[in-house]
Amino acid sequence: MDIGIVLEIIITAIIAYVIGSIPTGYIVVKLFTGQDIRTIGSGSTGATNVKRVMGKKWFFIVMILDAIKGALPVILASTLTLSFKSIGLLPVIAAVFVILGHSKSLFLNFTGGKSVASGVGTLLALNWQAGILIAICWGIVTWFSHYVSLGSIVALALAPVIMWLLNAPLAYIIYSLIAAVYVIYLHRENIKRLLDGSENKVR
Repeated sequence: MDIGIVLEIIITAIIAYVIGSIPTGYIVVKLFTGQDIRTIGSGSTGATNVKRVMGKKWFFIVMILDAIKGALPVILASTLTLSFKSIGLLPVIAAVFVILGHSKSLFLNFTGGKSVASGVGTLLALNWQAGILIAICWGIVTWFSHYVSLGSIVALALAPVIMWLLNAPLAYIIYSLIAAVYVIYLHRENIKRLLDGSENKVR
């Protein structure tokens, strides 16, 4: 493989990981309350845990910021990189590393959130129609069940199917499957609580 292509892959992965590592929820809570969100509630830096500290308004703000954070490296990889353009491989590499950065932040000793909003952001950047449908699924399941975790699990589980139905490139479908498995794995404690009826509901 050409050294230029290898460098392009490495640079894409590093930039995506660093952007994904920016701990949005942690920064917001620390800036406005002085608290370390990792010591509160679930310990996650994601929007749902931010809501426990700062309310619904900041839940949506952090969720949108995390989605933008997820989308940005994918958009950059789509527009600025040259290799594998036809199969969309570099945007997928960017997507993988941005959700990895969100959940294992370089700046928080490799702790973080559960990569739902940032994951949806990557899917929106890869295929906006699929991203919107996945976000709608999340909203519907969360609204009727009152469980953010259940909405996240169902929406990400449906992501590969939605990508396939929209005839997305194979690399996007495979990424959606990887993202679904990873995000569901990060929700393993939530799944246990859902099964035993102790999961917190959204009021």
